[in-house]
Amino acid sequence: MRSYARLQATQSAYSVIKADIEANEARPCSVDTVVSYVSALKKLFVIEDMPAWCPNLRCKTPIRTGDTRYFVDPSVAVASLGLGPEDLMNDLKTYGLLFETMAVRDLRVYMDALSGSVAHYLDASGLECDAVLHLRNGRYALVEVKIGGKELIEKGVATLNRLSAKIDDGKMKKPSFQMVLTAVGDFAYRRKDGIIVCPIGALRP
Repeated sequence: MRSYARLQATQSAYSVIKADIEANEARPCSVDTVVSYVSALKKLFVIEDMPAWCPNLRCKTPIRTGDTRYFVDPSVAVASLGLGPEDLMNDLKTYGLLFETMAVRDLRVYMDALSGSVAHYLDASGLECDAVLHLRNGRYALVEVKIGGKELIEKGVATLNRLSAKIDDGKMKKPSFQMVLTAVGDFAYRRKDGIIVCPIGALRP
């Protein structure tokens, strides 16, 4: 679980998890053992990986189809790593990954109520979208998760624009909306370019 917590919000293969366990836990481990433990944790609803989204693209960029590693509840990851509030404030990268796990958890809850699903996008060029919300009628939305701050929000906006420009809207619908989901803020708003910036506290189904 500590290894999974260190690698959450990534598309790490089982071989990478194995290597992380051996490097950080100082104990031998096999890929088969990792697979069996991951399977058990999924059955116990401790972890829930996110599948990849494969849209129709204008270009022929290969799409990576590995699952993204997530805990069902980010507090389990925090406890597994033995972290406290001060630890997280001193390590914003880890804090950001844990916030992403919490955001994905909330998005999944809301999408379940709408009989929808949540996936992620990553291609060979390195372009990644944290969450794609998908309904059964073919409608979808693109979401980037950021802690907050103008610089990170603009980075999220740039990612959303790059991905939406790649999608072949002659073969599939354009996204119903694009959103940067943040950790801080008092209210949601729509930018002039149409992208929504929404603090997680204002998220509603």
